[in-house]
Amino acid sequence: MLPLYKKYWRTFFDIGLVILTVYLVMLAFSKLYQMAAPVFLSFFVFMLIEPLARFLNRKGLGKPVASAISVLLFLVLLLGTLFAAGLLIVMQALQFQEKLPGYTRILQGHFNDATVYLQQQIDKLPPDLTEKLNGYFADATNILSGWLVVSLEHMIKMLGSFSSFMANFGIAIILAFFLSMEIKDWRRIAHDRMPKTLKTAYAFIQGNVFRAIGLYLKAQLKLISITFVLVLVGLFILGSGNEITMALVCAIFDILPLLGVSTILIPWIIYLFIVGNTSLAIGLLVLLVIVLVVRQILEPKITGNSIGVSSAFLMLSFVILSTSAFGVAGLILSPILLILIKELIAQGYLQRWIYLPKEEFIVSPFAAASEPSTPGGAVSGDTDGVSQAFAAGSDSSDDSTSKI
Repeated sequence: MLPLYKKYWRTFFDIGLVILTVYLVMLAFSKLYQMAAPVFLSFFVFMLIEPLARFLNRKGLGKPVASAISVLLFLVLLLGTLFAAGLLIVMQALQFQEKLPGYTRILQGHFNDATVYLQQQIDKLPPDLTEKLNGYFADATNILSGWLVVSLEHMIKMLGSFSSFMANFGIAIILAFFLSMEIKDWRRIAHDRMPKTLKTAYAFIQGNVFRAIGLYLKAQLKLISITFVLVLVGLFILGSGNEITMALVCAIFDILPLLGVSTILIPWIIYLFIVGNTSLAIGLLVLLVIVLVVRQILEPKITGNSIGVSSAFLMLSFVILSTSAFGVAGLILSPILLILIKELIAQGYLQRWIYLPKEEFIVSPFAAASEPSTPGGAVSGDTDGVSQAFAAGSDSSDDSTSKI
């Protein structure tokens, strides 16, 4: 083992330093997001309102007026969307309330039949086995009760988190308005006072990572739109009722990692089998299979092409690990971090930062796919490994960072 450590100690050190840096950045973002969520949300709102504000400013309006108009239009669209969604939910709730007595009678009838059948079967069993089954049923009931309590507590926490999010989002809109008004001043301050190394890093992130993130978001919108259309067409063909509402709900859940359309359709299918509506249940099952197959075929291609990572396993694993380690912040950062790593490899930064013994590799694992590269990485000249992370860009001209 000693020769292995002698040969790779520098590699282990550089990789560990990179991982530590990424971990500290994500941990800092997680803590800062908890303390200053409105500030981070304001950047998102700013990206939405700034294009219109900049366009109006070019047409002759003052920046405060242009920013105010852009914010007002954003609020009108947001409130209009929320009002339409609320109205749709209320209408569907009223329809469900009208049908609820019928659903209750059907479920009660099936439950009574199942109870009578189970009781008849239990009466035929030996007494000792009956006692064991009763014990198992009691344990299952206790476990189910515990799950229900935990689920209820989780729902209450989610409602509290949602109200907190809405309050933070309201503050973020105000902050985004002032940021839009003062953006030229902030850019000038950043251009004059930011260190050249940070300018180079920002130029790299803006030119590569932000562009890839935009492509990633467009890819997600494409997938959500495809899911919405498939579910909507399928529900209209099946004649299930409430087609638009259910398609919208499925599209919303399709955004959430690890949930997707199955979260809505599977309970619905189970319920239909219970109440005896077998034809609609089979139709929904076929629809679910079609949606899942189409998404499995298209998702790696669309999302992978957008960010340059074609492995669905890699992307999903990254999301799970990041979310487990950092919660909501990790969920937000996981695609960004994956894109960042991909761009660092594509631009050759990891090859310069991480030392690799030349004799061990024909081609460096961190070499960009488009360029044949020396596997030695940092050996060829970068003797300080990760400690000179941005040294390659620190002497670049100011023109490369004028985007600040």
